[in-house]
Amino acid sequence: MSSKISKRKAAVLLATVLMVDDDDEQREVKKRKWCKKLLMDKKKYSHMNLLQVLQQEEPCDFKNYLRMDSDTYTSLMGLVCNKITKQDTIMRKAISAEERLVATLRYLAAGSSYEDLKFRTGISPQALSEIIPETCKAIYHALKNDYLKVPSTEAECKEVSNGFQNLWQFNNCLGAIDGKHINITKPANSGLYFYNYKGTYSVVLFAVVNANYEFIYVHTGTNGRVSDGGIWFQTSICKRLLAKKLNIPSPTKLPGTDD
Repeated sequence: MSSKISKRKAAVLLATVLMVDDDDEQREVKKRKWCKKLLMDKKKYSHMNLLQVLQQEEPCDFKNYLRMDSDTYTSLMGLVCNKITKQDTIMRKAISAEERLVATLRYLAAGSSYEDLKFRTGISPQALSEIIPETCKAIYHALKNDYLKVPSTEAECKEVSNGFQNLWQFNNCLGAIDGKHINITKPANSGLYFYNYKGTYSVVLFAVVNANYEFIYVHTGTNGRVSDGGIWFQTSICKRLLAKKLNIPSPTKLPGTDD
């Protein structure tokens, strides 16, 4: 049997190849956009222009939008600006520190999804998923020493105790404790690990506040199945208390008692 291709078969093969090649050339190639117009023209479509108007003309609406007044926002911007500023590249201009902070504050204020927030900010969900956690971390490090401080001396403990005594007539109290379930989507392969008594999946925000409702200690991330008491024994403040490292003042008698 001859190994050569017959002229007839060769002609059919060539015709088929040419048709396929011709079809590929004529087929319209759908090109993917590297960036949507909404995201490329942030100055036109984002909420930054609106915020400038609110800041100048409608301070109450500005405060409602970001949950803080203009002066507080400006002070916060000064504290985190250097931590969240990025360099421009030859490919594109970096998202500004102001845009990053505003997107984060709006996310915290409204609880919007990244997909929803992209329409207000003009920033892609993928970028927001990096920007918001990074900015939250910068805010935490900028504020924690001044605004989230566990009393570490007898004088500081007495200051907290005096607050409860003067405002609430509750003596010898060093903090009010409570936990809040934050609902989450059940993580894969987690079983009932995050399942709580309310019938949802959650992690717990556990906090201690002073008499002015100000946080002095926060512990987050424990699976919702654990009780408040169980979480308390996992916290660093409890461990310091049991190790007698909190410098708590000596016991005193309650007013009007001999005990």
